[in-house]
Amino acid sequence: MTDGEIEIVDAPQALKLLRARIRARNGRTLIGIDGILGSGKAQFADELAELLRESGITVIRLSMKDFMHPKEVRELLGDEDGLKWYMNSFNYQAFIDKVIEPLSNEGSGRYLEKYYDGDTDCDCPHKWSLAPDNSVAIVDGLFLHRKIFFDENGKKFWDISVWLEVPFDEAFRRLHESAGLDANPLAESNERFYSGLLHYLEETDPAFKADIVVDNALEFHDPID
Repeated sequence: MTDGEIEIVDAPQALKLLRARIRARNGRTLIGIDGILGSGKAQFADELAELLRESGITVIRLSMKDFMHPKEVRELLGDEDGLKWYMNSFNYQAFIDKVIEPLSNEGSGRYLEKYYDGDTDCDCPHKWSLAPDNSVAIVDGLFLHRKIFFDENGKKFWDISVWLEVPFDEAFRRLHESAGLDANPLAESNERFYSGLLHYLEETDPAFKADIVVDNALEFHDPID
């Protein structure tokens, strides 16, 4: 990116570019896959993980949905309010302490796979694992370019971060098919999600903070060589 302009690549180009960059690195690598709801973060992260494993790289797959605050905490903090949903859904400090820091090149390598099960919305056993020195951790999740993921000097905790660019209409169409949400982003039932995502975009401008911006409006593409 130069002069305030953002270069956007399609998903196949992005996956090949990421594979090349990651293969050239030494030590542990932290990858953050960010995007709005329905942008295809988990699918993109899974595809990248498969490509890297085919190259002989040890991959760790993690998701921010496994580091949410418990439901009662989210409700207490204002889960139904868009701004509070954006600010308080995830336990960022637990994620930084138990994933980011140990998986950095200076860290111990002993990381926590899940802190709280976002799929079942219940506590889960805390399973600790040990990452090899040259492993790649790929994290998908919302809000990965928030200020909390930067140090006091403005340096990202992510070695490489990705922003998936998808229009709201397309994202909510996917959410309608996968989760039963109203396909209209402006529907009253989507207000907290839509307004919370707008807060994030306006406050953070993640596309300008990401290393790679991906046009992920197409759900499918040809296999990657």
